[in-house]
Amino acid sequence: MAPYLGDMRLTLDVGSADAPSVAWMRCGQQHVSLDLLPEGLVPGEGVCGSASQLPFADATFDVVSAFDVVEHCDDDARAVAELARVLGPSGRLLLSVPAYQWAWTDHDEQAGHHRRYTRPQLVRLVEGAGMRVLRSTYAFTGVFPMFLAERARRRLLPARGGDTRLPPVSARMEDVLTRLCAADARLLGRYDLPFGSSVFVAAVRPG
Repeated sequence: MAPYLGDMRLTLDVGSADAPSVAWMRCGQQHVSLDLLPEGLVPGEGVCGSASQLPFADATFDVVSAFDVVEHCDDDARAVAELARVLGPSGRLLLSVPAYQWAWTDHDEQAGHHRRYTRPQLVRLVEGAGMRVLRSTYAFTGVFPMFLAERARRRLLPARGGDTRLPPVSARMEDVLTRLCAADARLLGRYDLPFGSSVFVAAVRPG
């Protein structure tokens, strides 16, 4: 996503109670974080609010990001329209969502998801808000076999006692997963990936 940031003076990250995940976006510009819950928001830059009704004027920001947010919104078209509304001319929108409705399990329900997406579905949603898509790709392709195995396990083995948490990962397996994701990152520098457990889109508001 970094090559699509453009010129930044004022940025907004929506759903950023885990603000360290967007530390790579910080380049000295003024930054605003928004979340429904105050926990994790930094005083002086954190704002409580909803993605479906952003408390900002039109054309306020140069970049708006919303990573793993839109799937939590009952009306995803309204949420994306709001994200686009607060962007100035030539402003950039950066999104990620979970992929494939067929991969739906009890974990999605526990996480408060309303849906999962294919890449064409997310592109249509963003274009429907008047944005021009610069890039769209799947991600986490390297770990996709493990993702499929975990989803199959959830379908075949009901959660015991309603426990929908993800299974623990050993240090060795975590190292393997990290290396696979690093390989993805190198590939994404040159190519769009054909499948994966997430979808990423970078778009621009026509100026």
